[in-house]
Amino acid sequence: MITPENLLLIDIETVPGCRSLEELPERMQRLWARKSALIDKDNPSFEQTYAQRAGIYAEFGKIICIGLGYFIRNGADYQLKVKMLSGHDETEMLKEFSAICNKFFSYPERQFCGHNIREFDIPYICRRSFIRGVPLPEVLSDLQNKKPWENPMLDTLQYWKFGEYKNFTSVDLLSAVLDIESPKGDIDGSDVAGVYWKDNALDRIVSYCGRDVVTVAQVLMRLNGMKLIDEQSIIFAD
Repeated sequence: MITPENLLLIDIETVPGCRSLEELPERMQRLWARKSALIDKDNPSFEQTYAQRAGIYAEFGKIICIGLGYFIRNGADYQLKVKMLSGHDETEMLKEFSAICNKFFSYPERQFCGHNIREFDIPYICRRSFIRGVPLPEVLSDLQNKKPWENPMLDTLQYWKFGEYKNFTSVDLLSAVLDIESPKGDIDGSDVAGVYWKDNALDRIVSYCGRDVVTVAQVLMRLNGMKLIDEQSIIFAD
């Protein structure tokens, strides 16, 4: 059985680092062309693959939103508090994230929790922190020297894999099969880059990211046989 109050929920939203491929330095454009030829060899348009896929690679993308959530025990039940870090200044966002982590993880036995955070969110944050020259939070400063079971991450995707390696299940699908209502929104993950670079609507992305944090929290409770969090017990902090 998990101890929810020991968990820091996390979800990030990422986009290509520039509005278009031609805005990249020439050297990076060449490197993206090489990358694109490997990941989508049937698409000759490097501009198109950059717009569609660069955001998932920390070397070519950037973080525009970090959603965090933590549980507070309320009698026999729990409240969920959600805090959103966002903005166009990635460096300042990463500094704020690091400060929050250093405070939260000053207590023992605490862990990050999220969906596919082992393979995406945490490595992406670490890489972007190095690129931006932001010191990693202490809890993430020595991951490469830890044994897999020592890493402070509870991943709902790993829960659902049950030891399998090849399977990937999105949090949307997982919440659906577990009969968890997913908060409705006007965008999904494939829309994020366009909403950011074309529509300049960061607020919509922040809302989407916050909904994902809540959905992961509910999936976690269901997977552990615990009561789902009531809607009135979900609080978005300033």
